[in-house]
Amino acid sequence: MELKWDVPVFRPWIPSKLPSLPLLLMLVLSLCLFSPTKCLDLDPDDKSSLLCFNSSVQDPNRSLATWVGSNCTNWTGISCENRTGRVVSVNLANMNLSGKVLPCLCNLSFLEYLNLSGNNFNGTIPTCFGSLASLKTIDLSHNSFSGVLPDNITRLGQLRELVLNGNRQLGGDLPWWIGNFSSNLEKLDLSSNSFNGEMPDSLFHLKSLRHLDLGDNYISGNVHEFYQSLEFLGLASNKLFGTLPCFSASTKSLTVLTLANNSLVGGIPTCIASLEALAHLNLSFNHLSYGISPRLVFPEKLLVLDLSFNDLSGPLPGKIAEATEKSGLVLLDLSHNRFSGKIPLKITELKSLQALFLSHNLLTGEIPARIGNLTYLQVVDLSHNSLSGSIPLDIVGCFQLLALILNNNNLSGEIQPELDALDSLKILDVSHNKISGEIPLTLAGLKSLEVVDLSSNNLSGTLNDAITKWLNLKYLSLARNKFSGNLPSWLFTFEAIQVIDFSGNKFSGFIPDGNFNISFRSNNGNSVRDPKVPFISVRSIEIKVSAMVIDTSELSFTFKVSSMVGIDLSDNLLRGEIPNVLFEVEGLEYLNLSYNYLDGQLPSLEKMWNLRALDLSHNSLSGQIPGNISTLKDLILLNLSYNSFSGSVPVNQGYRRFPGAFAGNPDLCVESSGEGCERGSPPAEPGKTFEEVEGPILVWVFCVSAFVSFYLGVVGLFCSARARSYILQTKV
Repeated sequence: MELKWDVPVFRPWIPSKLPSLPLLLMLVLSLCLFSPTKCLDLDPDDKSSLLCFNSSVQDPNRSLATWVGSNCTNWTGISCENRTGRVVSVNLANMNLSGKVLPCLCNLSFLEYLNLSGNNFNGTIPTCFGSLASLKTIDLSHNSFSGVLPDNITRLGQLRELVLNGNRQLGGDLPWWIGNFSSNLEKLDLSSNSFNGEMPDSLFHLKSLRHLDLGDNYISGNVHEFYQSLEFLGLASNKLFGTLPCFSASTKSLTVLTLANNSLVGGIPTCIASLEALAHLNLSFNHLSYGISPRLVFPEKLLVLDLSFNDLSGPLPGKIAEATEKSGLVLLDLSHNRFSGKIPLKITELKSLQALFLSHNLLTGEIPARIGNLTYLQVVDLSHNSLSGSIPLDIVGCFQLLALILNNNNLSGEIQPELDALDSLKILDVSHNKISGEIPLTLAGLKSLEVVDLSSNNLSGTLNDAITKWLNLKYLSLARNKFSGNLPSWLFTFEAIQVIDFSGNKFSGFIPDGNFNISFRSNNGNSVRDPKVPFISVRSIEIKVSAMVIDTSELSFTFKVSSMVGIDLSDNLLRGEIPNVLFEVEGLEYLNLSYNYLDGQLPSLEKMWNLRALDLSHNSLSGQIPGNISTLKDLILLNLSYNSFSGSVPVNQGYRRFPGAFAGNPDLCVESSGEGCERGSPPAEPGKTFEEVEGPILVWVFCVSAFVSFYLGVVGLFCSARARSYILQTKV
């Protein structure tokens, strides 16, 4: 923080022997007289050390361009001692600096605070840091330091904070001395590095320690009691095992406890609920088992409770946390366990709840009508259970709802027209249920919708114009229902659309011939593509909903829809020719029009540079095969079987990489080297359709993201370094 002084306005007394002293010099003298730090000169030795350090630093933003002259207050990020001019603080955080840290920085012998975080410094941590005996804080987080932690750090007996997180190449064995080199150490953050080995016993007994974060490393060993009053304990994403201790020494102080993504076993001890200050508990991705004791009731200060991805069983706890009108749980995640029975009514008394995840369990019964009492609810995911009954009408009381995810249950009844009251809704997924009736016209009021999945139900009727009001639509699936009638002319006009799946219905008539939306056309292969995304089926979608407490007053949700960019109108009653404009959509990655009654010729595909899968099988298409299909380098699935194509397919066009692609076309000659024509040969795997081809199909996944944040009137906390993700995966 920059200190400011108010300089009083005055007329200084001028001795008669200085009548010619310039006014500017007088002003400088007066500033130095009344605000001496304004003219504080850097110690010459410290100045030389800083300039030496700067000589190896790349500074594209010219943040250190002010390092000229000798006035300490003008040097960005530098603070000096008022009387001596010795440098006591170097704060160069988040300045886009890079390069190696030269040992000359260690000549700042009076340095107490060193912060180089959020840059791209590389190389090893200088061993000479151990000579900076006055240091109280070292923050080198989020850089590219490598190697091991130098043993000379043990000489820093005054150190209070050692923050080195986010240096992936920094690691090795966790030093044995890390818990006993400074009796003043209050904060130790080595998270998101590559440390391994076990935690030394001294770390469990360091009385001064308040904040310990070793998350996202390779640390192993048994988790046992800590014997100091910790406030923050982060051990997530390691290789820890054993049972969960009580953390008795931190009963009144511990606010954040995260042990997610380890190998903890056994049950959750009721003593955990004795942590009076606990606000964030994350035990997800472990092997915790057994039921939750009725005596395990957390105090109302708990905001985040995440027990997902374990092996917990038995009924859901009737009461899991105390709650009042203004405080209590904000996020509850019990998903991916083996909980059974009904959803207890007590959950609907958690009035401050904003995210409820109960998916992938064995829950039965109906959705409680009182869920409408949760007026702050933003996301509810009850998918992949055995819930029955209809969607309760009272859910419209959750008027701030952003995501309603109820897929893969046994829900029945109709979609109620009153659901239009959920006008903030962005995700509506009720797929794989037994819902019937038509899409109500009133749903036109859901203008915020971006993802709509109504697939695999018993819905019927024709498509009404309510859907045209969903202007932000990115994903729309009505697959495997009983819809009928002609495809509407507005079908491809949504500006943000990425996926349209109407397969497995009774749509008839012609495919609309009109202008396609901007989104399909503008893809051009430049979408964000993550090479780390695993193989997924061509006809799959993954919806990720993430919730994170991002500061003391705000909870944010983000969701991602990952799928190929495509159109699927297969298995309907469509007829006529395929519109030429459909084959000019440059951004399209898959197109499936199989199992219809389409005729006419196949136009040129040369503009479909991103096409990865094309299935036009089981139609009545005729004419010759376009010679440019084989030039589509990204194409990995081609199926033109069981049509009426004719002519020849030369061997030099590379179609041999699509075995069976032309089967069932008796008038088509598929040339083979030295063997003449192959006519009417059966497919490599008879009966296989577009979505059933075995083996993984490599697809580059397009990610559609939406971000929502909102204010909470309760105290929040920072989440663990690795953000929690809540995943819904639906095979469509």
